[in-house]
Amino acid sequence: MWANDLPAVFGPQGVLAQKVPGYRFRQQQLDMAQAVARAVEERGQLLAEAGTGTGKTFAYLVPALLSGGRVLLSTGTKTLQDQLFERDLPLVRDALGVPATVALLKGRGNYVCHHHLERAASEGRFSSRQEVRWLHRIQSFARGSASGDKAQLTEVPEGAQVWSAVTSTRENCLGSECPSFRECFVMNARREALAADLVVVNHHLFFADLMLRDEGVAELLPHCNT
Repeated sequence: MWANDLPAVFGPQGVLAQKVPGYRFRQQQLDMAQAVARAVEERGQLLAEAGTGTGKTFAYLVPALLSGGRVLLSTGTKTLQDQLFERDLPLVRDALGVPATVALLKGRGNYVCHHHLERAASEGRFSSRQEVRWLHRIQSFARGSASGDKAQLTEVPEGAQVWSAVTSTRENCLGSECPSFRECFVMNARREALAADLVVVNHHLFFADLMLRDEGVAELLPHCNT
């Protein structure tokens, strides 16, 4: 049982202690990691609660990366999702030396839509100078961004009205008929998720996917076994 091998990762002289600056051994963290590992190995379910300072993120990331299966990780907020993907996940993956491919996936409203961006710019629908400046900034961002994730453009507030004009919904997405389909940030993110060993999502997208599956509609998330 590989759960019994986790002390070599979490122990005082373990892999994390050697590779992660500032790491310190915590027995509760090891206990949680072993519980997660056993649940994964036995294809069971686990409800775990741990106090502040336990190191919960590492406790589930290590078993997830070592499991060897396809993993779906879901966070409560998009902020935590970004933090997990950009900071914690690369740190643990590099420490373990696991060649796992990872992907970040959010709902379509989080990605700039090339078609709606071009349409918004050509129609000149914005009346305030601030919105026009934001639109120009989004245009520049879309040209240079690999992901199109609006969270990366922090200078335009998340609640700014301009975002609704340059992102798509299920109702107004043109799908494969869109002239920008090949460059579509949403489709690119989904393709990366389909090919990844570990995908980081948020609860909103996770439960939206469950609802669509129940309704017999096309699924949003890839099939995973962990």
